[in-house]
Amino acid sequence: MTFDLEYNSERPLMIIPEYGRHIQKLVDHCVALETKEERDKMAKAIVDVMGNLQPHLRDVPDFKHKLWDQLYIMSEFKLDAESPYPQPSREELQEKPSGLAYPKSASRYRYYGNNIQTMIDIALSWEDGDKKEALVFTIANHMKKCYLNWNKDTVDDAVIFNHLYDLSDGKLDLRNSEEKLSESKNLLRKRNSQGQNHSKNHKKPHHNHQNKNKNRKRY
Repeated sequence: MTFDLEYNSERPLMIIPEYGRHIQKLVDHCVALETKEERDKMAKAIVDVMGNLQPHLRDVPDFKHKLWDQLYIMSEFKLDAESPYPQPSREELQEKPSGLAYPKSASRYRYYGNNIQTMIDIALSWEDGDKKEALVFTIANHMKKCYLNWNKDTVDDAVIFNHLYDLSDGKLDLRNSEEKLSESKNLLRKRNSQGQNHSKNHKKPHHNHQNKNKNRKRY
């Protein structure tokens, strides 16, 4: 008795290997069925089996829609069966995705971070008044704190005001303001106190070895 061995290298390539060769064979058989009624019935059964094989996808939005799309992909878009969703096209799937825009950076002042630019844009959208003025000075104070975190232990307010003027495209101008920002030592004190509190919270608890020795049993 002789057996004809079938090697994977000689088998047709599986379009979606995650489902295994048996599912691919079922899809091929479904495509070859003569009547549309038979294809519809078998297509629904195959989708149910595919769902059982991928239980981790059940929480994914449009779970069933993805399974039907994969069914059409495995049939190389040859399956003529009724689907509850629009049938995808080969061109649609092969279309290159549109490029993603790079996040807007804070120009050359990287130590301020991208959030500063977002805050500045929000301030620019507000109407002039006390609230906007308070927000602008809050932004300037935060910029000063960021500057001190990454550069020096002191910085002149004029430097921060010039940077704010630059990042706002000249729309937020505090360069001639008589108001003063928080002093550098106060901002640095807040930074240092936060670091000390963080280190205290991570200290290992002190074990009383004497109490341990007292509780030991003597034999």
